[in-house]
Amino acid sequence: MPDQIIVIHRWSDRYADYASYADHDALHVSYVTTGRAAGSLPEGAAAVRIVRSTEDGKEVRAAVASLVEEFGRPARIIALHEVDLDIVAELRGELGVPGETPGELAPFRDKLVMARRLAEAGVPVPATAPAPDRAAVAAFAALHGWPLLVKPVRGTASAGVTRLASPAELDAYAFPRDMPMLVQPYLPHDILHVDGVSTGTGLGAWRASRYVNTCLEFTEGLALGSVELDDPLLIEAVGAFTGRVVRALSQDPWVFHLELFLSGTPERPELQVLEVGARPGGAEVPFIWKEVHGVDLMAAAFALQMGEPLPGACRSLSGTERGGWLLVPTPVARPCRVVAAGPRPSGGERAGRTADGEHAGPYAERVPVVGRTLAGHAGYEHSGARFRYRGPGTAEVEAAIRRTISDFDFRCVPVDPDAPERVVLVGSGGRAYREYAFADAAARCEVTLVAAAEPTWQSGYLAGHRTVADSGADALTRAVGECVAGAPGPAGVFTWDEVLLEVTAAAAARLGLPHMSPSAARNCRDKLATRRLLREAGLPGVRFAHVRSREEALREADAIGYPVVVKPRSLAGSVGVVVAHDAGELTEVYHHATEAAYPGLDPLDGLLLEEFLSGPEISVDSVVHDGDARPVNVARKRLGFDPFFEEVGHLVSPWRAEPWADDLIDLLAEAHRALGVQTGLTHAEVRLTAAGPRLVELNGRLGGDFIPYLGKLATGVDLTAAAIDLALGLRPEAGQSRDICAEVRFLYPPEDGVVGSLEVSDAAAVPGVVEVVRLAEPGARLLLPPRGVVPRLAAVIVTGDTPGDCGRALDQASELVRAEMEPIGGAS
Repeated sequence: MPDQIIVIHRWSDRYADYASYADHDALHVSYVTTGRAAGSLPEGAAAVRIVRSTEDGKEVRAAVASLVEEFGRPARIIALHEVDLDIVAELRGELGVPGETPGELAPFRDKLVMARRLAEAGVPVPATAPAPDRAAVAAFAALHGWPLLVKPVRGTASAGVTRLASPAELDAYAFPRDMPMLVQPYLPHDILHVDGVSTGTGLGAWRASRYVNTCLEFTEGLALGSVELDDPLLIEAVGAFTGRVVRALSQDPWVFHLELFLSGTPERPELQVLEVGARPGGAEVPFIWKEVHGVDLMAAAFALQMGEPLPGACRSLSGTERGGWLLVPTPVARPCRVVAAGPRPSGGERAGRTADGEHAGPYAERVPVVGRTLAGHAGYEHSGARFRYRGPGTAEVEAAIRRTISDFDFRCVPVDPDAPERVVLVGSGGRAYREYAFADAAARCEVTLVAAAEPTWQSGYLAGHRTVADSGADALTRAVGECVAGAPGPAGVFTWDEVLLEVTAAAAARLGLPHMSPSAARNCRDKLATRRLLREAGLPGVRFAHVRSREEALREADAIGYPVVVKPRSLAGSVGVVVAHDAGELTEVYHHATEAAYPGLDPLDGLLLEEFLSGPEISVDSVVHDGDARPVNVARKRLGFDPFFEEVGHLVSPWRAEPWADDLIDLLAEAHRALGVQTGLTHAEVRLTAAGPRLVELNGRLGGDFIPYLGKLATGVDLTAAAIDLALGLRPEAGQSRDICAEVRFLYPPEDGVVGSLEVSDAAAVPGVVEVVRLAEPGARLLLPPRGVVPRLAAVIVTGDTPGDCGRALDQASELVRAEMEPIGGAS
């Protein structure tokens, strides 16, 4: 087995390009990350473990322990974010893995050790002392005066830093629990930051920048910017000073982010160390270095933690272009919702040009869309808005930054947790199949519909709607954002339409709303991706192949063994799925899969060929919250029209005492983890083979064919309400209140034909029948499989104490449904 590398990862954005740092084919690269950050991981990860926070040492240790148990002790453990360096250093010591130890890390993470080490080396640093209580701070103030700063010993990004200007403010200050603090004088000087690489013998590539406002002011609500310096006199002084600092702290190569106080005069600048970190700078620094200077500081840090030499590009920096960045905080307390984010209505030139023609705006930006919900701890990555700049010199870049500060209109409103909840439903579905779900949704919260057509029968269930002809992610995001922006309280979005799952996931991600991630949605929609991920996760095997021609299918079928199933990669409703028992049948039926189409879905490249799984087929609806997948509803499929997989009925009945129940629960937990599904309501198709349950596919939405309705009748669990809870970021109760049986049987015409009339009243009166739903209106043209898609006349829905009770009621009611059909001659 190749060496395992474990990476602790916390960024949602692509600050680090791990795929270019480590060969994911030659090495076994595993990740410990959060659900929020999992979407930025590269393809080819050997394994992924999700934790609530990478700062939760207990969870991170448990995740690493599971990777060690599965793949053995890692060759290296890597972390590139400053806050994660501590736990990684501890893990290295605990597991005997090479790399920086806690003691070696201390001068860069413990600011008391840092200040002492620098002072001993004669490097100017402000007076620094422990601040365990008010008495210690008061004693420090007696020596050094007011104002002063109290800050965490191991903090980052000015989190927890407080400016105290008087004894009264000290009396009112609440010391954080279980967090060592220190105290320093408050210095009203300019603050510089210096980013770069120490080669071990001197400075490699480096750049000095000046902050626009300060990190502390950013925590208080002001925008924070930075611009690289081009003053040769100041650069010379900063370079000499930086060389002293890096030599004082380490004789080995390292990537540094150094912050300095600047005072004195332009001719004789005076510098002191504010703090220094052994990692790439935060905010937009890594992007500026890659995009403006062509140097990847993250790659350098990764290489050093791998025990490899510095990349050659990090040893010097050429070019005269200067970069800069700007972070704009949210203007009100979180959680809040964006109501404006763009140029001011008066017509600022944020993205225009100045009078002399020079570019006036940023070259890259991350601006939240209107309607986005901003929640949780912001930090630099998740600040309100982010901008990056480049230009010929400091003055030009700083002017562009200040122009953005002046012209950017950014407004948010607080989310009122006590206001009515609103969920935006994307797509409707047909009335016959989804009206029950509309009723259940409207009973749970306000429902707003975004769909391609104006609502008709849906109107009675809606608090509002938006009509969107364009089903692309941009248009859908705008429409959902408009619906959400008008909601004063908690809001969410979901869809039960397979066609709209991926685009809804993309919109939810852009709007900051709880939902299955876009990557997880893709993994569910692409059946080939599903198979590959399940195989990589070591789940019970299903032999499969990706084929692009009939000849290739015949070759692969010989290797797999007959019978085989051939299916399109991303269609729905079992369209184009067909079984072949030998080469002759495969040759004959192959075209059904290649020619299959489903409105709104791209079949993707090639087909999926799978071994035929023998045994009963079931579907399982699961509630997934924070990575915990709980199966709540099992329906036993009734299949017909062999060799096609037409679903002609479903039975929901008690299942937890079945001999396969525990294996099913384990299989689904692992499958959701493998596909990256962290939240949402899912609908799995499973075969109960002689060797145990085997996953056929996992769909990232509410089940169709009335299955959720059957579940509510049989168990009392309202899956639509559960889906809404998940869309609002809540954990559904999903507790059963009963455990009986409910079944649906779909009625089909005996042959291809046009519906003349349909009478169901006698069938509806049969004891045990809950409802008979008309699925075809007079004039409907129904073609049996494989010529038509779900050519159903009606659905008979019944309940009973046993499956036998349901079957008898269905038989009696089905005989009483009267349909007049006009045969279609010569159908093919």
